[in-house]
Amino acid sequence: MKLKIDLEGMMEAEQKKRKIWKLVLTGGPCGGKTTGQARLSTFFENLGWKVYRVPETATVLLGGGVNFGELPQYAQMEFQENLLRTMIQIENTFFSLAEASERNCLVICDRGSMDASAFVSKQEWEEILARNECDEVDIRDNRYHQVVHMVTSAKGADEFYSIVDHATRKEGLEEARDRDTLAINAWIGHPYVDVIDNSSDFETKINRLISAVAVKMGIDIGDRLKVNSRKVKFAVNLPLPKDSVFPNFRDFEVVHHYLQTTSRNMQSRLRKRGRMGKWSYIHTIRKQVSGQVIEVKTPLTHRDYIHLQEQHDPLHFTVNKIRRCFLYNNQYFQLDIYKEPCHRRCKGLMLLETY
Repeated sequence: MKLKIDLEGMMEAEQKKRKIWKLVLTGGPCGGKTTGQARLSTFFENLGWKVYRVPETATVLLGGGVNFGELPQYAQMEFQENLLRTMIQIENTFFSLAEASERNCLVICDRGSMDASAFVSKQEWEEILARNECDEVDIRDNRYHQVVHMVTSAKGADEFYSIVDHATRKEGLEEARDRDTLAINAWIGHPYVDVIDNSSDFETKINRLISAVAVKMGIDIGDRLKVNSRKVKFAVNLPLPKDSVFPNFRDFEVVHHYLQTTSRNMQSRLRKRGRMGKWSYIHTIRKQVSGQVIEVKTPLTHRDYIHLQEQHDPLHFTVNKIRRCFLYNNQYFQLDIYKEPCHRRCKGLMLLETY
């Protein structure tokens, strides 16, 4: 027997529910992270939110006299492993504080778990994960709601790059560019990555950061920060290039189930996303109100996901696809490659999405 679920009620309850948003702010040297944190804090505190700022673990350790470049290879790997453990413990402390608060909370992490992978080989990173019983889906996709990468000023704004008054910053321009690339590549695969480049002046860059966070959170900021960013999709008709010529990428399995609704103006959808048997689950309710589309996303447990699947709409096909995430020219892309079984119109379909 199928239970009827009040989607209107669920949507309203989710919007009223106290929110905790876990944000990773990463990027290359001299990209604006410090200023961005301060401005994000002020903006959300003015909205009545409690803001926690998790300090950068690497800066704490390097500020104690560690010179990473002078460490032998085995010590560099050990350092990154200890950095990851320390970072997770510090973050968990702030996450617990947010859970205990009665207010909406924004937790800004100055870099996150995957940044530690940027300075070791893929094999070494996998060994670190195995020793600590971690996997990337959990410590990347399920741990944080959003990742924002602030591109170093060494890419596109060289004249503003400086290492003055920064105790742990020693990189020249080329090294800064390399580190920036390593940092963003480390996060390829997270479902919500925003890249804030240097195509505007610095004040606008910071406003673009705040806007990117507010939009992902579903907060209406009106035209206060005016940013002309929108999601765009392209149908790809060319054959898929060989993996060897593709930019660095991560592939994920994605399954969409469409659920029954009581109105044509409402859509209810389940998404299962993961790789190598590790999954994350999201329930999305989308509704048109006065010509505007309101969307509410709710993370689910596996149990809740199975329960909601009972409301599957037999008039809609289940969508199966491979989602390929990659970075090209400082822009984050997701390529959806549709798989069978599917509707005949979806056979061979590929859609490229970006902002």
